[in-house]
Amino acid sequence: MTTVDDLKRRVAELLATYPPESTPRQDFLDARFDAGLAWIHFPEGLGGLNAPRSLQSVVDKELAAAGAPDNDKRRIGIGLGMAAPTILAFGTPEQHQRFLRPLWTEREVWCQLFSEPGAGSDLAALGTRAVRDGDDWVVTGQKVWTSGAHKSQWAILVTRTDPDVPKHRGMTYFLCDMTAPGVEIRPLRQITGEAEFNEVFLSEVRIPDAHRLGAVGEGWKVAQTTLMNERVAIGGTEFPRDGGMVGVVAEVWRERPELRTSELHDRLLKLWVEGESLRLVSSRLRQQLAAGAPGPEGSAVKVAFSELNQAASGLEIELLGEDGLRYDDWTMRRPDGVNFLGREAGYRYLRAKGNSIEGGTSEVLRNIIAERVLGLPSEPRIDKDVAWKDLPR
Repeated sequence: MTTVDDLKRRVAELLATYPPESTPRQDFLDARFDAGLAWIHFPEGLGGLNAPRSLQSVVDKELAAAGAPDNDKRRIGIGLGMAAPTILAFGTPEQHQRFLRPLWTEREVWCQLFSEPGAGSDLAALGTRAVRDGDDWVVTGQKVWTSGAHKSQWAILVTRTDPDVPKHRGMTYFLCDMTAPGVEIRPLRQITGEAEFNEVFLSEVRIPDAHRLGAVGEGWKVAQTTLMNERVAIGGTEFPRDGGMVGVVAEVWRERPELRTSELHDRLLKLWVEGESLRLVSSRLRQQLAAGAPGPEGSAVKVAFSELNQAASGLEIELLGEDGLRYDDWTMRRPDGVNFLGREAGYRYLRAKGNSIEGGTSEVLRNIIAERVLGLPSEPRIDKDVAWKDLPR
């Protein structure tokens, strides 16, 4: 079994062979992956050592102390948090070798083609069609709310391959080349003024069957792995104590004593306690992940994260008074990645509104918590045994 001393020795060997101060960033990331120090819980040869996930912090701390470069998790967060674990779980050995290394080393950026104009909260209602044509599949449809599509080379894609069976059974999952003919990306401007996400039109896009992930018709099963990892990636983000959105508000409180009132003080303390509770619960969730696959508990963490961010950003606006109403720049931008805490107070307040929608709406996640965590009866469904093509739309 890999020990802490083993990891420290491997890190020391990596630093000796590739000194951070003289090694180009990309070369260092490549070398780190090849040394099995990228995500140590992955298999050997795929950037890992089959080591306990809980020991990843040992590697990260040693490399950070040496000033070594790391990949930009804001830029490739969808690849790291959603595409990679799904490819590892359902991909072929050839897919593992082809996609995981360039994903972790930032050579290829990924996005997620799931939601559609008529299938957001009810993902299983999606209608983007994939039709088999020899060794290829021909895909036509529209996806929406696709973060980072304009910067991505690849996408995880769920399609409808059999409209004659109930909606959960007729879906198939693919890895889609975003530079392929027929892929059109259009920006969607947000309330912040930015366009970090997009709508994507797929017009007879050809995807080789070798880029199918999982069996034909089992796309819902594969997508569940992605979605559970997505909620952990959003809600289970590791922050230090007094970090995250609550930490931002606490810093304003410390720096601007003239803004304080007893009522705002009470609200800040309440949010700080909630933030600390969420931090500890998220830490426990990451420990559970180290022992196996993510479960529905990630939905609860994601709901709590969304509500805390919105409450804390609202308190910051109130605390700043007139200064909180200022907005630095409404220029339409297409950023490289998502930054929940970016820019100034007005941006944080507006951006936090999306937290309860992206990665699964809070309403849908509460249903998951009720049914799969608490064991409550599910809501009556009349569409479970009806062919997708016969559902009202």
